[in-house]
This record gives sequence, structure tokens and C-alpha cells, in this order.
Amino acid sequence: MVWWKRKKAEELVSDDTWLIVGLGNPGAKYEATRHNVGQMALDVLADRIGGRFSSHRTGARVAEGRVRPGGPKLVLAKSNGFMNTSGGPTTALAKYFSVPVDRVIVLHDELDLPFDTLKLKQGGGHGGHNGLRDIAKALGSPAFLRVRIGIGRPPGQQDPADFVLKPFATAERGVLPVLLEDAADAAESLVDEGLLAAQQRFHSRSAQ
Repeated sequence: MVWWKRKKAEELVSDDTWLIVGLGNPGAKYEATRHNVGQMALDVLADRIGGRFSSHRTGARVAEGRVRPGGPKLVLAKSNGFMNTSGGPTTALAKYFSVPVDRVIVLHDELDLPFDTLKLKQGGGHGGHNGLRDIAKALGSPAFLRVRIGIGRPPGQQDPADFVLKPFATAERGVLPVLLEDAADAAESLVDEGLLAAQQRFHSRSAQ
């Protein structure tokens, strides 16, 4: 292939870059908590593409790769900061890699879904989730894609703010690896098949 044709082909591939952000808090204290389930799912996706997270100038740790040769480029990102400041690094990465808002996917915990269920959506409100709130504000739009990973509501009168910062229960940890694989599958499906097809696939699975 002559140089100019090769360059054009590379440009076409680079135009199909997706930014996938896993939400969570930094540090060993939080890495196994419910609030970090988005980052746990992102780790599964990173293993699949053979990506290793490294520091990036945008204030995030980034891993890059492709699910298959010639497939879309995936930029996986974890903010170095806390959940409620996720917007700055997400926006900086979207600008750095020239990714439009409709090719940004956010993996996050969802109190309003039962544990071990997934829902996919584009846009909408933040439902009190500070990470989503900050990303929508920083991007100037809520129209990014979301993989909502159900963690369920706290039992009894437990404060949701405390509940999300607790590790998963013993029984939940037995099921968690499958849920994380499903969440990674859902992100791949959004990239490969689009929102409607991905919803039909994963929402029907959650209803079973």
C-alpha cells in the first residue's frame, strides 16, 4: 500500500475511536466497594484488549486497544480524582482523542437497579449520581451512553452514601465476576451493535 493510501486508512480507523470511562474513587480503600463497580468492569475490558493503564496528561489512567484487529479503537479511562470530579478528565480525554459525546460510554453503579442487573441508556438525568452529574456538566451535554450496573438499594435504614462505599457482601461476591463480564460485554455491544440492539440483548437478559 502506498503511503498516502495507508495514511487515509489509518485516519478512517482513528475516526472510530470510543472513550469508555469506568467510574469510581481512587486508592486501595475504595477499589473493592460498590461505588467502584464501573472501574471493576473496565478492568475486565482492559484485560480483553490487552491494555495496561498508565498515567495520562488529562488526570486519568488510560489503556488503549482494540477488541479485534481492525476494529474500533477503545480508550479506557479511570479518573485519578474522586467520583464527583469525573467530568474534568472525561472532557479532557474526549477532546484529546476527538471523541464526540455520543461515542462516550460511562460504566457506573446504579442504586435504582437490583444487584446483578444491567440497563443501557443514552442521555437522561443523573439520578443523584455525582459522577454522572459532573460528567454531564463538563461535557455540556448528558447525551453520553451509560452502562448502568445494578448494586441494589441498602437494607433497612442504611444511608445510601454509606452503602455505596461498602464492599460487596459475601453472597454478592460470588456472582460479581459474571456481572462484570456482562458489563464489559454490554460496552462492547454498544460499540459494535449500537444502543437499540444492545438494549434488546441485555435488557431481556436482566428480565429473565
